Amino acid sequence: MPIDEKEIALRLFLAFLIGAIIGTERRFRHKPAGLRTHALVGLGAALFTIVSMYGFLEFDGPPYFRTNMDPSRIAAQIVVGVGFIGGGLIFKDENKVSGLTTAASIWLTAALGTGIGTGMYLPVFVAAILAFVALRLNRIMQKLGFDEFVD
Repeated sequence: MPIDEKEIALRLFLAFLIGAIIGTERRFRHKPAGLRTHALVGLGAALFTIVSMYGFLEFDGPPYFRTNMDPSRIAAQIVVGVGFIGGGLIFKDENKVSGLTTAASIWLTAALGTGIGTGMYLPVFVAAILAFVALRLNRIMQKLGFDEFVD
């Protein structure tokens, strides 16, 4: 199924934008991975997904139809590759672990980019809103007086 280049450009822009929004929140909190990192991860995940979905359409018919073509392989590798990046953001100092939330936000940004790459706008939008809420949960819980839930 061919896809319009304007639709591809929209998907890339939205992946970049959502990554940048999440990265901005991380930047305001002075975390090691901020706006640029999250924007690039979202954009890269979307581009990998678009390439995996539409980059090999010429091999879909004969004589290639019996080959082992599976576009989901690239998406699966995004999870692993970004997990590796996230692992580099986690630090342990005596009894304190830091960087877990930033690593998780990087991982989620890749998932959002992957979703946008497939054109799943509504689920990505909902997930992005929930991600922003999750990144603010400490502050929300403190304001509600539930300090024991704050990490």
